[in-house]
Amino acid sequence: MYFKSRVQAGKQLAEQLVPKYRYENCAVVALSDGGVVVGAQIAAALHCVLMLLLMEPIKLPGEIDPIAVINQDGGFTYNNMYSTGQLEEFNMEYYHYIEDLKVEKLGQLHRLLGHGGIMRKDLLRGHNIILVSDGFNSGLSLDAAVDYFKPVRVERMIVATPLASVPSVDRMHLLSDEVFCLSVVENYLDTPHYYDNNNLPSHETIINSLQNVILKWK
Repeated sequence: MYFKSRVQAGKQLAEQLVPKYRYENCAVVALSDGGVVVGAQIAAALHCVLMLLLMEPIKLPGEIDPIAVINQDGGFTYNNMYSTGQLEEFNMEYYHYIEDLKVEKLGQLHRLLGHGGIMRKDLLRGHNIILVSDGFNSGLSLDAAVDYFKPVRVERMIVATPLASVPSVDRMHLLSDEVFCLSVVENYLDTPHYYDNNNLPSHETIINSLQNVILKWK
């Protein structure tokens, strides 16, 4: 399935979510910049807050896929597509490289966040968390999000996305209470491939707007 834009895709997802969650305590948590655009349509329809969980990939030389991601609080989640043996080898060979990269990436996230913040765990207790992406090529960002929210006592964990690869959908069903996915793609290409319009606000613009949302919600 192809979409004209992320706005269109978000509205289609909102139509599916509204009948069940319109009058429930919900919070939409985007997992990417594109996810913010999709999630904004859902948050508007449900009249709930929209947040962004920032994370950065950790990639090793010669590897196409990241071995892990680090989130804005320093949480580190390994990519489950690699075996335990592979990860052990990577950590032995690239230990110092990985540690330096962690520090570098976390510093980038903190500089971007500033003091305002775009995520408040304490405000999410007892809520239905709707994790939103504009497309899941792998389950890595989803794994990282679930790890991030483990200390928070949430009502339900819900995943909403316009499209996802087959392995990602399997991961969604394993990690969440409910899945809303408009299209399951067997041979998944880059996410922008599935949208006619790929114009997105700058990363800084998105973060500034979300900081204002959080300030009003506190």
